Amino acid sequence: MKLDPRACVVQQRLAGIKTIIAVTGWKGGIGKSSAACALAMAFRELGYRTGLLDLDLTGASDHIILNARNAFPEEIKGLKPPLVEGIAFMSLSFFTAERAAPLRGADASSAILELLAVTSWGELDFLVIDMPPGISDAALDSVKYFRRAKLLPVTTPSALARQSLARAAALFGAMGLKPAGIIENFTDKNSEPLPAEFVSLAKIPHDSAWDASVGNPAALRKTVFYEALRQVARQLAN
Repeated sequence: MKLDPRACVVQQRLAGIKTIIAVTGWKGGIGKSSAACALAMAFRELGYRTGLLDLDLTGASDHIILNARNAFPEEIKGLKPPLVEGIAFMSLSFFTAERAAPLRGADASSAILELLAVTSWGELDFLVIDMPPGISDAALDSVKYFRRAKLLPVTTPSALARQSLARAAALFGAMGLKPAGIIENFTDKNSEPLPAEFVSLAKIPHDSAWDASVGNPAALRKTVFYEALRQVARQLAN
């Protein structure tokens, strides 16, 4: 068996973080990255030392939402994440120059491990992780580094999204990572309630103002979507 020494370094890098929150979604286009960014912004606004890690290698977008295209890590005994809106922010997008990263299988898992092994977070109250989408190799391999994380899935009222939620939550639960609550996005008055085994932390209608404000954090903070995630942050902090 071949051991990778980087895996031993990861837990040292994460040791100064009090709470890790893994924001995930098991269907595309449901608002996972928006939820991760809004949650990190809300924790920072509430006065917490906050980090945000974008692990969505195939569709990294947190840097666009936060308008962090010009940010870059500083090398000090590892890579120190730049501060964006007061948030320590790390993303593979810093190294891919806006190009899609052609990573799959073992290469994707190795890229995530490398990013975790070199990132020096220091002391944080909360680290919000924008997880790899779905149940890809990268998503499942990431779970083993975040055993103490609170899992925060995003879903929509779509029947397909609800089925994906049930199946994937069971799979992640078997791996030791159970949902701390569910964010329901794109809801309306006709939306069916979640199955009884899940706890809803927020029901959020489609918010076109959020979409129109991407890249403008000051405007994002004035949206209904952000206010909902601020209430989620308060619940998770208590």
